[in-house]
Amino acid sequence: MEMQKKKKDVIRLERESVIPILKPKLIMTLANLIEHSSDRAEFLKLCKRVEYTIRAWYLLQFEDLMQLYSLFDPVHGAEKLRQQNLSPEEIDVLEQNFLTYLLQVMDKSNFKITTDEEIDVAQSGQYLLNLPISVDDKKLDKKLLKRYFAEHPHENLPDFCDKYIIFRRGIGIDRTTDYFFMEKVDILISRLWTCLLRLTRLEKLLARRSSRLQKKDPKKDDEIISESNKDDLHVERIRLENMELSFRNLLSKITIQEPTFDRIIVVYRRASTQTEPERGIFVKHFKNIPMADMEIVLPEKKNPGLTPMDWVKFLVSAVVGLVAVFGSLEMPKADLWVIFAIVSTVIGYCAKTYFTFQQNMAAYQNLITQSMYDKQLDSGKGTLLHLCDDVIQQEVKEVIISFFILMEQGKATRQDLDLQCEELIKEEFGESCNFDVDDAVNKLEKLGIISRDTIGRYYCVGLKRANEIIGTTTEELVLKAKLGVST
Repeated sequence: MEMQKKKKDVIRLERESVIPILKPKLIMTLANLIEHSSDRAEFLKLCKRVEYTIRAWYLLQFEDLMQLYSLFDPVHGAEKLRQQNLSPEEIDVLEQNFLTYLLQVMDKSNFKITTDEEIDVAQSGQYLLNLPISVDDKKLDKKLLKRYFAEHPHENLPDFCDKYIIFRRGIGIDRTTDYFFMEKVDILISRLWTCLLRLTRLEKLLARRSSRLQKKDPKKDDEIISESNKDDLHVERIRLENMELSFRNLLSKITIQEPTFDRIIVVYRRASTQTEPERGIFVKHFKNIPMADMEIVLPEKKNPGLTPMDWVKFLVSAVVGLVAVFGSLEMPKADLWVIFAIVSTVIGYCAKTYFTFQQNMAAYQNLITQSMYDKQLDSGKGTLLHLCDDVIQQEVKEVIISFFILMEQGKATRQDLDLQCEELIKEEFGESCNFDVDDAVNKLEKLGIISRDTIGRYYCVGLKRANEIIGTTTEELVLKAKLGVST
């Protein structure tokens, strides 16, 4: 996925390969497009046999994945490792095998490793979380993932890939409607404070001091320029900071908007202690995480506090205020109103900094609680089972759509088949995706129900012949045996 920050705070998101259609709806919709009832029945039978066969293909691989994870489950894994009586070297090999299986399943389920660029663009704005959140590196293991990526190089790995990995898939939109009284007051005070600094010519001093503490990335404020695709998704960020706060807006509800990562999976290991090495691997699964607030899924977060910039503003304001007050007192005719204005401004800013921090801390606690109860789908074994089933569902949908196109349209090149599958999804279901035609064709060839002519075009066998080639599956035999017993 590419992301582009454009004017008016719009993020461009490249289409993903995941097919966002429920399998039963997909199958019934395609079946209803078939004219003859006999062909329709054969098509439904073929869909079942395709799913049963693909599920059988992955069964052994998934079984190995689950068996390996049982050794590294943070809850019971340590006890099972002791029972196995394995050497540290053997455990190292097993945990690397687990990560290999895990990343294969992630790739098949169309999850991508989040890059530094994507995280920078996602966090370039603020949504509901207004505190700087960072990870306590001392509490995270730095050997497990570093060893894996050294042996299995990947492109565009983020800087933190030695400590944890963030996988993401799917894009959504989150909207929040509220009065945001405190946030509006905070923005007004910030704007008034900016005007005061500009009038007193202190803005340049603060900018100079803060630049010493914060190195500004010139790329962060520039647009990420890339070729635009008309089929890409464009999502606008609607934030309080960019709104015109009129008197009417101050007293009424407003709606803010932020694109979300539909699914996020975080993988990490805690740091070992001096007494006992840590072997547990955490796999946590979240849903609908706003891009600007994705820090809430980070592992082992530090307790947030005032930023260096806040301390600079706070201290510089206090020093400047005191200097101005003493300067006014030394004058022959001290103006009490000027002294009062200066003291009030300094006290007001300090109070604003304190109360804003307290408000942001309360919002942070609420977001963390929500992420634990509402946005965390599962963890550990539950996440892996979900991924395994998700792989099967995606593979089945890709195969069914590809076969249906070849069945209805006849021969097609790989490029034509890719385009026609995407058009079918768009026309019949109103959804857009980057169809993974290579994977679908490989599965169809493995099933033996498509072939290529002399010039490389693909064509499929008839429905009845396709069912004969796949043959009766074990699941069908079990169903027949059940029906026989019941009758």
